[in-house]
Amino acid sequence: MQIGVPKEIKIQEYRVGLTPGAVRELTQHGHQVMVEHEAGIGIGYHDDAYRAAGASIAETAGPIFDAAELIVKVKEPQPAEIARLRRGQMLFTYLHLAADRAQTEGLLRSGATCIAYETVTDRFGALPLLAPMSEVAGRMAIQVGAHCLEREQGGIGILLGGVPGVPPAKVVVLGGGVAGSNAARMAAGLEASVTIIDKSIPRLKELDLQFGARATTLFATTEAIERSVLAADLVIGAVLVPGAAAPKLVTREMVRQMRNGSVLVDIAIDQGGCSETSRPTSHSEPTYVEEGVVHYCVTNMPGAVPRTSTYALTNATLPFVIALAAKGWRKAMLEDPYLREGLNIHDRQVTHPAVAQAFGLHHVAVAQVLSEGTGQGGGG
Repeated sequence: MQIGVPKEIKIQEYRVGLTPGAVRELTQHGHQVMVEHEAGIGIGYHDDAYRAAGASIAETAGPIFDAAELIVKVKEPQPAEIARLRRGQMLFTYLHLAADRAQTEGLLRSGATCIAYETVTDRFGALPLLAPMSEVAGRMAIQVGAHCLEREQGGIGILLGGVPGVPPAKVVVLGGGVAGSNAARMAAGLEASVTIIDKSIPRLKELDLQFGARATTLFATTEAIERSVLAADLVIGAVLVPGAAAPKLVTREMVRQMRNGSVLVDIAIDQGGCSETSRPTSHSEPTYVEEGVVHYCVTNMPGAVPRTSTYALTNATLPFVIALAAKGWRKAMLEDPYLREGLNIHDRQVTHPAVAQAFGLHHVAVAQVLSEGTGQGGGG
């Protein structure tokens, strides 16, 4: 199969869909890989590294979108990329459609088969292709949150771990999943006062065993969230509803009552954010102040550490890329029910219920799509 890896064009996105090592694996499986010129420059790999791995190099994205049966990316396609997609072509990347009507409508018009990293599952019900970036974002959230608490950045001027005789900062983590637990781990390691809030009792028990006295766990009620947020110096929004928009757990009124110079890092911003005051930002202008609170809402946080992020992501995605390339999307999904969960859009139809619900669109079950036969393209 012809696999295409375009250079990411989202602002300040330095990751790339495949490392040279992943390209080598695919070419050894008999596939052809075309990589756009300097697509890997952000992770320290020049075109020669990809050529040595067996890839051909395209000077622009055009030949890649024209020839590739499978497009492998990192971030959601930008308008110029959506315009290049075609019916029968596979797109495998992060999509986060439930928070982006324009992208959803564009992908529907394209007729492409769109598979989202963030909704692929495993036998435990976890999200194996979202987890690596959630780990990175969770750990980064404390790093950037501590920086934002500095006075020069608009913060109140608190050292996260305090010093002898001075109390540490109060960190509240909303959501105890992969991102939230990694954020809590980093905050506890820096000796901050950490509270983790989650709606799952079994998960809270796991977190209690993991952190012991280093963190407090609370069941997610409106009262618990409000009380904790108002007392916090740093709030980490790490809630996730797979495939759907994030719930607004932090109201504007809560933010208004927080102490001036406190910080909100909204990891959930890819899915619309979990605060009413959150809006997307970029690495060039990562923060803004709303109601006296510093907000950090960068939509591609792991893009700031692209080499680590690309390797972590490719380690997780490569087996699925190999399966899609070898079998086509239809056979691969018939054989793998967990990959099947990643299908969000196919042939102008919404196939993920959360995406359809978000925009009031008609939903066609994946099982129905798979039963329709080979159809056009898709390698099935």
